[in-house]
Amino acid sequence: MFQQSHPKMEGREDRDQSCLDHPLAEVVVVMVPFPAQGHLNQLLHLSHLVTSYGLPVHYAGSSTHNRQAKLRIHGWDAESLTKIHFHDLQLPAYNSLPPNPDNSNHFPRHLQPLFDASVHLRQPVCELLQQLKSKFRRVVVIHDSLMASVVQDVKSVPNAETYAFISISAFTFFFNSWEKIEQKPFSLDSDNPKFLPSNDGCFTPEIFNIMIYQRKMLGLESGRLYNTSKVVESKYIQLMEKLSTNNKIKHFAIGPLNPVQMKSKNGKNRHICLEWLDKQETASVIYVSFGSTTSMTDEQIMELALGLERSGQKFLWVLRRADTGDIFTGGEVGKPQLPEGYEDSVKDRGIVVKDWAPQLEILAHPSTGGFMSHCGWNSSMECISMGVPVAAWPMHSDQPRNAFLMTDVLRIGILVRDWTRRAELVPFSTIANVLRTLMASKEGEEMRKRAAELGDAVRASVAKDGASRLEMDSFISHITR
Repeated sequence: MFQQSHPKMEGREDRDQSCLDHPLAEVVVVMVPFPAQGHLNQLLHLSHLVTSYGLPVHYAGSSTHNRQAKLRIHGWDAESLTKIHFHDLQLPAYNSLPPNPDNSNHFPRHLQPLFDASVHLRQPVCELLQQLKSKFRRVVVIHDSLMASVVQDVKSVPNAETYAFISISAFTFFFNSWEKIEQKPFSLDSDNPKFLPSNDGCFTPEIFNIMIYQRKMLGLESGRLYNTSKVVESKYIQLMEKLSTNNKIKHFAIGPLNPVQMKSKNGKNRHICLEWLDKQETASVIYVSFGSTTSMTDEQIMELALGLERSGQKFLWVLRRADTGDIFTGGEVGKPQLPEGYEDSVKDRGIVVKDWAPQLEILAHPSTGGFMSHCGWNSSMECISMGVPVAAWPMHSDQPRNAFLMTDVLRIGILVRDWTRRAELVPFSTIANVLRTLMASKEGEEMRKRAAELGDAVRASVAKDGASRLEMDSFISHITR
């Protein structure tokens, strides 16, 4: 059964405010998230952490995406959500298109109209800052790095300062930055990876242009915040500090932002998949989910279904289409189709969830022994913090390099498919073999051991006197100086 005392449940403790020198009411924090689930989620987790120190937090997004973030957040009690001030800003009209599964490029191009609209939040964010500047001694703006242009008017607010939130791994962020520099300012150690996955096929030209534009706006911020722990990526945080051309920018590794202590729930509000997990043996289930921005083709879904069946492993599969730009009014998106009679044929070994699932609680559950994942950084940090090894199947964006970090650097997982073969169908036989390796082999046992040890270290890093806890304390002390 699911027990709160399980080692995966150890958690970030309540903050000790004695380290702070100033009255907290003098400082206000404004969060400006990018409107995609993995980004919304990280800054809402951070909002909870900041309010735990007693600082007021204002979360500034569109009404649709604020609602989405609140609906899907889990791991926190309902009362903590009431401590955050949500500002429902108005986005210009945009088309909320259905996802279009495409093996050649999995990037969610159907979200481009939303991304284009998001850059127009500059004026309402500026108006919010003008309202707050006279009420507080200091206005601290934490913005997703993809929203740098939206907060550019901070420079006209004398008592405001900005901090860029890096929503991807420090590893990926460093190498993406490093590759853009023609004259390298220093040499890398010989133990740095030589053969990283290419960024080819990771983005569309349209989103790439937005990224370039936003990157040009970076460099004037007072600091950068990373959803990572130094016990995971200390080397790459140090390399980012070394690479920075502005020595005044402070770098804080404050992750994992997600709670690592999950409260066991019983009763009608508990998801049915957790009740199913309660009945399974420890570390016996592979959790399968590809996040909120990936839609597989029908053909690939059929191969995955067969691969799960042929692997002989127990599984919990979240099967759903990618989010639309507005998940509440985005139109009817066709449900993915399974082979006829599939769910009945696997009912003794597997369960298929066709809607949103409580991922943190699934990963924290003692019965979960592996995670087949796209390796978005949000999912990756949740996976690492819960000590679960990964079957990495990257789809787009930062995922190929996150997957490389997980499989080749941290060595807590196995790759499902090489990035150079991303346009090819992954056959059921490959999927079955990968799952058997991860869940039922000596090699997989060693990955599981390393993942468990890393998870222990990460959870310890957010406890009192841990590396991430000290980084967060340092950040709060800095902004309340």
